[in-house]
Amino acid sequence: MQAFQQLVFSGVQPTGNLHLGNYLGAITKFVALQDTHDCIYCVVDLHAITVAQKPSELTSNIREVTAAFIAAGIDPKKHIVFNQSQVAEHAELAWIFNCVARIGWLNRMTQFKEKAGKDRENASVGLYAYPTLMAADILVYRATHVPVGEDQKQHLELARDIAQKFNNDFLADNPAYADGKGFFPLPEPLIQGPATRVMSLRDGSKKMSKSDPSDNSRINLADDADTIAQKIRKAKTDPDALPSALDGLAGRPEADNLVGIYAALEDKTKLDILQQFGGGNFSTFKSALVDLTVAKLAPIGGEMRRLQADHAYIDSVLRDGANRARERAGATMSAVRDIVGFVR
Repeated sequence: MQAFQQLVFSGVQPTGNLHLGNYLGAITKFVALQDTHDCIYCVVDLHAITVAQKPSELTSNIREVTAAFIAAGIDPKKHIVFNQSQVAEHAELAWIFNCVARIGWLNRMTQFKEKAGKDRENASVGLYAYPTLMAADILVYRATHVPVGEDQKQHLELARDIAQKFNNDFLADNPAYADGKGFFPLPEPLIQGPATRVMSLRDGSKKMSKSDPSDNSRINLADDADTIAQKIRKAKTDPDALPSALDGLAGRPEADNLVGIYAALEDKTKLDILQQFGGGNFSTFKSALVDLTVAKLAPIGGEMRRLQADHAYIDSVLRDGANRARERAGATMSAVRDIVGFVR
């Protein structure tokens, strides 16, 4: 198979109230990957409208995610930051992939079942076809690597299946690809770090989410230092001391979650943290976690608020990124149209 130039693509939905889970599960990885890869980071607003949105809130949320990217350390000049709806090639390739993907593949997507719930008949076609658009997002840039959480890994596997089927269906009799080189790469997941899945501060069995009715269940990136401290001190724990070994976290989801958060913020392993705090009580550990979290997040929150107030700057970043993204996506789609057989 063809050796593809390494390129990272990933996106974040503009759904409002970015929180610690978004930061540790995605944004910190985006920042780190800048040093080793060519990166494209997208605010996936087309995905956002698979469920009902208030237009004014969507506009604000797009700017919020962009501000969070920049405040956390993503450089929009060295890499590409843009919102999906400004690059029409995403939607065009998604339609072609709708004609490549099989109904059976999409029927196996567990996230659709979870999001549609019991009211599946009233779910939008867009929500059902979400994974083919995600595949197009990645492959319109011929990206080779995608930082994803565990909950998105199934969608990335589908993107690989779609890429492979496209290559098989359209290139077998194409003389330009007689040497067996594929057009689309099979993108690889990048899943790393001790806190790839951050859980609720109120219930360690549930993922941290903006939809949780309790604001105390999450630490929002926009929270100030006092709010962060209050939420951590109120976070659910259990009566036992912290263990000194990893197996001591078994059956203790809240303890495991807080240790994982500390480890991720400090860029250490859970074992490192247990060796530091094991045998101690939660009040001591929480005090240290407050200091660490405030030190890491408060500056980002402050910069986010400053950037969000500057609409002209944020919008200029998105326009510039879209222009650069469109150039790359356009080259891919020009080749795809020829491969598929469209007359231009």
